Amino acid sequence: MLYLGDCIEVMKELNNESIDLIFADPPYFLSNGGKSINSGKVVSVNKGEWDKKTNYMNTNLFTYNWLKECYRLLKESGSIWVSGTHHNVFDVEREMKKIGFKIINIVIWHKSDPPPLIYKNKLRFSYEFIIWAKKGTKHFFDYEAMFNVHNTEMEDVWLIPAVQLSEKQFGYHPTQKPEALLERIILASSKEFDVVLDPFLGSGTTCYIAKKLKRKYIGIEKEEKYYQLAKRRMESIL
Repeated sequence: MLYLGDCIEVMKELNNESIDLIFADPPYFLSNGGKSINSGKVVSVNKGEWDKKTNYMNTNLFTYNWLKECYRLLKESGSIWVSGTHHNVFDVEREMKKIGFKIINIVIWHKSDPPPLIYKNKLRFSYEFIIWAKKGTKHFFDYEAMFNVHNTEMEDVWLIPAVQLSEKQFGYHPTQKPEALLERIILASSKEFDVVLDPFLGSGTTCYIAKKLKRKYIGIEKEEKYYQLAKRRMESIL
Protein backbone atom coordinates (compact mmCIF):
# COMPACT_ATOMS: atom_id res chain seq x y z
CA MET A 1 0.00 0.00 0.00
CA LEU A 2 1.33 3.42 -1.00
CA TYR A 3 0.13 6.66 0.55
CA LEU A 4 0.50 10.23 -0.72
CA GLY A 5 0.74 12.54 2.26
CA ASP A 6 2.63 13.71 5.32
CA CYS A 7 4.22 10.71 7.03
CA ILE A 8 3.27 11.73 10.57
CA GLU A 9 -0.37 12.27 9.68
CA VAL A 10 -0.61 9.03 7.68
CA MET A 11 1.11 6.99 10.41
CA LYS A 12 -1.41 8.28 12.95
CA GLU A 13 -4.08 6.41 10.98
CA LEU A 14 -2.26 3.06 11.20
CA ASN A 15 -2.84 0.50 13.97
CA ASN A 16 -0.63 0.09 17.02
CA GLU A 17 2.04 -2.62 16.78
CA SER A 18 1.16 -3.51 13.17
CA ILE A 19 4.63 -3.19 11.61
CA ASP A 20 7.52 -5.67 11.67
CA LEU A 21 10.26 -3.56 10.10
CA ILE A 22 10.78 0.12 9.33
CA PHE A 23 13.38 1.66 7.07
CA ALA A 24 13.50 5.46 7.18
CA ASP A 25 15.56 7.78 5.02
CA PRO A 26 14.53 11.14 6.52
CA PRO A 27 15.68 14.60 5.43
CA TYR A 28 19.38 15.14 6.19
CA PHE A 29 18.83 18.94 6.09
CA LEU A 30 21.73 19.38 3.68
CA SER A 31 20.05 21.70 1.16
CA ASN A 32 21.93 24.89 1.96
CA GLY A 33 23.03 26.21 -1.43
CA GLY A 34 26.32 24.31 -1.51
CA LYS A 35 27.86 22.40 -4.41
CA SER A 36 28.62 18.75 -5.11
CA ILE A 37 29.63 16.55 -8.05
CA ASN A 38 27.22 14.21 -9.80
CA SER A 39 28.23 12.18 -12.87
CA GLY A 40 31.30 14.37 -13.29
CA LYS A 41 29.34 17.64 -13.20
CA VAL A 42 29.24 20.32 -10.51
CA VAL A 43 25.66 20.47 -9.19
CA SER A 44 23.73 22.09 -6.35
CA VAL A 45 23.42 20.04 -3.16
CA ASN A 46 19.83 21.23 -2.82
CA LYS A 47 17.47 18.23 -2.88
CA GLY A 48 14.14 19.99 -2.51
CA GLU A 49 12.08 22.10 -0.13
CA TRP A 50 11.60 19.03 2.10
CA ASP A 51 15.34 18.98 2.84
CA LYS A 52 15.77 22.63 3.79
CA LYS A 53 16.24 23.18 7.51
CA THR A 54 14.60 26.60 7.30
CA ASN A 55 11.29 24.96 6.30
CA TYR A 56 10.97 23.29 9.72
CA MET A 57 10.11 25.25 12.84
CA ASN A 58 12.08 22.75 14.93
CA THR A 59 13.95 19.90 13.25
CA ASN A 60 14.49 18.03 16.53
CA LEU A 61 10.76 18.12 17.27
CA PHE A 62 10.02 16.91 13.74
CA THR A 63 12.45 14.02 14.23
CA TYR A 64 10.94 13.16 17.61
CA ASN A 65 7.38 13.21 16.25
CA TRP A 66 7.93 10.85 13.31
CA LEU A 67 10.08 8.50 15.40
CA LYS A 68 7.41 8.45 18.13
CA GLU A 69 4.85 7.23 15.58
CA CYS A 70 7.29 4.60 14.35
CA TYR A 71 7.73 3.37 17.92
CA ARG A 72 3.98 3.06 18.38
CA LEU A 73 3.57 1.16 15.13
CA LEU A 74 6.37 -1.35 15.63
CA LYS A 75 5.63 -4.76 17.07
CA GLU A 76 7.55 -5.68 20.23
CA SER A 77 9.85 -7.88 18.14
CA GLY A 78 10.21 -5.27 15.39
CA SER A 79 13.14 -3.03 14.51
CA ILE A 80 13.89 0.19 12.66
CA TRP A 81 16.77 1.26 10.43
CA VAL A 82 17.39 5.01 9.93
CA SER A 83 19.94 6.37 7.46
CA GLY A 84 21.89 9.57 7.88
CA THR A 85 25.18 11.42 7.82
CA HIS A 86 26.91 13.37 10.58
CA HIS A 87 24.60 16.27 9.74
CA ASN A 88 21.54 14.54 11.24
CA VAL A 89 22.29 11.06 12.56
CA PHE A 90 23.36 12.08 16.07
CA ASP A 91 20.14 14.08 16.46
CA VAL A 92 18.22 10.99 15.32
CA GLU A 93 20.04 8.81 17.84
CA ARG A 94 19.30 11.25 20.69
CA GLU A 95 15.58 11.38 19.88
CA MET A 96 15.45 7.58 19.53
CA LYS A 97 16.82 7.12 23.02
CA LYS A 98 14.33 9.65 24.43
CA ILE A 99 11.48 7.61 23.00
CA GLY A 100 12.76 4.25 24.23
CA PHE A 101 14.46 2.67 21.22
CA LYS A 102 17.45 0.47 22.01
CA ILE A 103 20.39 0.68 19.60
CA ILE A 104 21.47 -2.69 18.15
CA ASN A 105 24.15 -1.56 15.71
CA ILE A 106 25.27 1.51 13.82
CA VAL A 107 26.13 0.32 10.34
CA ILE A 108 28.51 2.21 8.10
CA TRP A 109 27.49 2.06 4.46
CA HIS A 110 30.85 2.50 2.71
CA LYS A 111 30.23 3.59 -0.87
CA SER A 112 32.57 1.89 -3.32
CA ASP A 113 32.10 4.76 -5.82
CA PRO A 114 31.89 8.07 -3.89
CA PRO A 115 31.89 11.36 -5.83
CA PRO A 116 35.16 13.32 -5.99
CA LEU A 117 35.72 16.48 -3.97
CA ILE A 118 35.15 19.91 -5.48
CA TYR A 119 37.27 21.77 -2.96
CA LYS A 120 40.49 19.94 -2.15
CA ASN A 121 40.54 20.97 1.51
CA LYS A 122 39.10 17.92 3.27
CA LEU A 123 38.81 14.14 3.10
CA ARG A 124 36.54 12.58 0.49
CA PHE A 125 33.05 11.70 1.74
CA SER A 126 32.50 7.98 1.20
CA TYR A 127 29.99 6.69 3.76
CA GLU A 128 26.64 7.09 5.46
CA PHE A 129 25.45 5.80 8.82
CA ILE A 130 22.44 3.56 9.33
CA ILE A 131 21.18 3.21 12.90
CA TRP A 132 19.54 -0.14 13.64
CA ALA A 133 17.39 -0.10 16.76
CA LYS A 134 14.70 -2.22 18.39
CA LYS A 135 11.57 -1.54 20.39
CA GLY A 136 11.37 -4.49 22.78
CA THR A 137 13.85 -6.72 24.56
CA LYS A 138 14.06 -9.13 21.61
CA HIS A 139 14.18 -8.57 17.88
CA PHE A 140 14.19 -10.70 14.75
CA PHE A 141 17.55 -11.18 13.04
CA ASP A 142 18.25 -13.68 10.27
CA TYR A 143 21.84 -14.52 11.22
CA GLU A 144 22.09 -17.27 8.62
CA ALA A 145 20.96 -15.06 5.73
CA MET A 146 23.58 -12.48 6.65
CA PHE A 147 26.27 -15.14 7.11
CA ASN A 148 25.56 -16.44 3.62
CA VAL A 149 26.24 -13.07 1.96
CA HIS A 150 30.03 -13.46 2.31
CA ASN A 151 30.19 -16.90 3.96
CA THR A 152 31.25 -15.31 7.24
CA GLU A 153 29.63 -13.34 10.05
CA MET A 154 28.20 -10.07 8.77
CA GLU A 155 30.11 -7.03 10.01
CA ASP A 156 28.84 -3.50 10.57
CA VAL A 157 30.71 -1.94 7.63
CA TRP A 158 28.99 -2.64 4.31
CA LEU A 159 30.77 -1.98 1.01
CA ILE A 160 27.95 -1.29 -1.43
CA PRO A 161 28.02 0.95 -4.52
CA ALA A 162 25.67 3.87 -4.98
CA VAL A 163 22.48 3.54 -7.03
CA GLN A 164 23.05 1.87 -10.40
CA LEU A 165 21.74 3.44 -13.61
CA SER A 166 19.30 0.56 -14.17
CA GLU A 167 17.61 1.41 -10.86
CA LYS A 168 16.69 4.89 -12.14
CA GLN A 169 14.76 3.78 -15.22
CA PHE A 170 11.41 4.93 -13.79
CA GLY A 171 12.61 8.41 -12.80
CA TYR A 172 15.13 10.37 -10.76
CA HIS A 173 15.21 10.99 -7.02
CA PRO A 174 18.15 12.92 -5.50
CA THR A 175 18.56 10.70 -2.42
CA GLN A 176 17.64 7.29 -3.85
CA LYS A 177 19.17 4.35 -1.97
CA PRO A 178 20.60 1.30 -3.79
CA GLU A 179 18.50 -1.82 -4.06
CA ALA A 180 21.36 -3.94 -2.66
CA LEU A 181 21.31 -1.93 0.57
CA LEU A 182 17.58 -2.38 1.12
CA GLU A 183 17.73 -6.05 0.17
CA ARG A 184 20.29 -6.67 2.91
CA ILE A 185 18.30 -4.75 5.52
CA ILE A 186 15.01 -6.45 4.68
CA LEU A 187 16.56 -9.93 4.61
CA ALA A 188 18.31 -9.29 7.93
CA SER A 189 15.29 -8.02 9.82
CA SER A 190 12.12 -9.59 8.44
CA LYS A 191 10.49 -12.79 7.29
CA GLU A 192 8.27 -13.50 4.30
CA PHE A 193 4.83 -11.85 4.65
CA ASP A 194 6.05 -9.48 7.39
CA VAL A 195 4.96 -5.84 7.05
CA VAL A 196 7.66 -3.34 6.05
CA LEU A 197 7.09 0.43 6.40
CA ASP A 198 8.97 3.32 4.81
CA PRO A 199 7.69 6.73 6.01
CA PHE A 200 9.92 8.67 3.55
CA LEU A 201 9.40 6.52 0.48
CA GLY A 202 11.03 8.69 -2.18
CA SER A 203 11.56 6.63 -5.33
CA GLY A 204 10.03 3.53 -3.72
CA THR A 205 13.11 1.33 -3.28
CA THR A 206 12.05 -0.07 0.09
CA CYS A 207 8.61 -1.20 -1.08
CA TYR A 208 10.00 -2.36 -4.42
CA ILE A 209 12.46 -4.72 -2.72
CA ALA A 210 9.94 -5.73 -0.04
CA LYS A 211 7.50 -6.82 -2.74
CA LYS A 212 10.21 -8.78 -4.57
CA LEU A 213 11.11 -10.54 -1.32
CA LYS A 214 7.46 -11.42 -0.62
CA ARG A 215 6.93 -8.97 2.22
CA LYS A 216 3.88 -6.80 2.69
CA TYR A 217 4.67 -3.10 2.45
CA ILE A 218 3.50 0.39 3.32
CA GLY A 219 5.14 3.44 1.80
CA ILE A 220 4.42 7.11 2.51
CA GLU A 221 5.59 9.96 0.26
CA LYS A 222 4.55 13.63 0.44
CA GLU A 223 5.82 14.75 -2.99
CA GLU A 224 3.41 13.92 -5.82
CA LYS A 225 6.13 13.40 -8.46
CA TYR A 226 8.02 10.92 -6.29
CA TYR A 227 4.83 9.16 -5.26
CA GLN A 228 4.07 8.62 -8.95
CA LEU A 229 7.65 7.44 -9.55
CA ALA A 230 7.29 4.88 -6.76
CA LYS A 231 3.95 3.72 -8.18
CA ARG A 232 5.53 3.13 -11.59
CA ARG A 233 8.27 1.03 -10.01
CA MET A 234 5.80 -1.04 -8.02
CA GLU A 235 3.58 -1.62 -11.04
CA SER A 236 6.54 -3.00 -12.96
CA ILE A 237 6.61 -6.06 -10.67
CA LEU A 238 4.14 -8.64 -11.91
